[in-house]
Amino acid sequence: MKKLLVILLVGIQCLSVYADKLIIPMDASQKNHLKAYGIAYWVLAQDEEVEWLLNYKGGSFMMDDYENIEKECLLRGVSFNTISETRATNLKNEIANPAVNADVVKLLKVPKIAVYSPKTAQPWDDAVTMVLKYAEIPYDLVFDDEVLEGKLPTYDWLHLHHEDFTGQYGKFWASYRNASWYKEQVEEAETMATKHGFEKVSDLKLAVTKKIRDFTVGGGFLFAMCSATDSYDIAMAADGVDVCERMFDGDPMDPNAQSKLDYSKGFAFKDFKVEKNPMTYEVSTIDVNPRTRGVREPNDLFALNEFSAKWDVIPTILTQNHERIVKGFMGQTTAFKKDQVKSTVIIMGENKSLNEARYIHGTVGKGQFTFYGGHDPEDYQHMVGEPPTDLNLHPNSPGYRLILNNILFPSVKKKKQKT
Repeated sequence: MKKLLVILLVGIQCLSVYADKLIIPMDASQKNHLKAYGIAYWVLAQDEEVEWLLNYKGGSFMMDDYENIEKECLLRGVSFNTISETRATNLKNEIANPAVNADVVKLLKVPKIAVYSPKTAQPWDDAVTMVLKYAEIPYDLVFDDEVLEGKLPTYDWLHLHHEDFTGQYGKFWASYRNASWYKEQVEEAETMATKHGFEKVSDLKLAVTKKIRDFTVGGGFLFAMCSATDSYDIAMAADGVDVCERMFDGDPMDPNAQSKLDYSKGFAFKDFKVEKNPMTYEVSTIDVNPRTRGVREPNDLFALNEFSAKWDVIPTILTQNHERIVKGFMGQTTAFKKDQVKSTVIIMGENKSLNEARYIHGTVGKGQFTFYGGHDPEDYQHMVGEPPTDLNLHPNSPGYRLILNNILFPSVKKKKQKT
């Protein structure tokens, strides 16, 4: 009898331990916001559920409290605290109050992540791959071979960065045509086009954009930064239209290219004009002109818009942050002119005084896309050949947090639409 009582007491103690909840705060008290996302990913990889407390202390994470999770947080330098099951229930009841702009969503699975990038070394870094590595979130590299072979549907999330889907090599010809890296990129792209039976690189990239479109429309999540945003839509709108000058594809641009564009084929942009001058470092009028913006680095900021956590769940998820004002940063594509953003697209981050959208989201078919202007959230004007940003110096970057919100989004249990 005494032995049985001891067993029961031990069992009760174990239950009380496992009934506790661990909270990873994401407000200013968090020591390392970026690695906190990696903890959430790691917990999902252990087949454990994570709850995302939208608008509670910067979008905190809550999960069952286990010793191995606490150890992992300590190893990665991530702040956490524990609360009782009763307190957790009360907290969720407080969040459920209709008067409170907050919500709880469940993360149920590990998202399978792909990054579209050539396998060869590039003369620039990629903010997404840098932050994924820093947060210790695994991903696969895919490029034209994998895309054209139909492998995208095996992934939940696809990232595009610093790619020119129009086949104009980022309009780097004017400044870098004699650089060895530029020549190597051209040779690599032309070889890839020939391998897949295309006469031009622009035709190869168009085929790739269509595969990415099919992936997204079919239910995938697409995230793009910098030049991969506008050049993607331009390539789709220019389907069957030559928008490349001779130095890019061997023959002149269609003189009537502008009038032949079909904006309905793109995801996010409308009414833009393609840049015809091959010497100009732009592909269209979508991107803001850095020479005429009239803003310097200290004042280059954008604001995250506020959404209803209970009604506008998706943009609320994607804008979770401990700061609502984010430092701007330049890129081959820096920001989007608001009058060229489709009305169906949600503007999540903007500079209203400059009439610029920086962070936008939309739905196509069964899938979602997010476009984020700029190259590196912690390097205002990153130049070709400069060393990558050391994220150990920026563990609480609000600009990088926006990227990681997108990483976890495919894990969210979809809610039924409210009527």
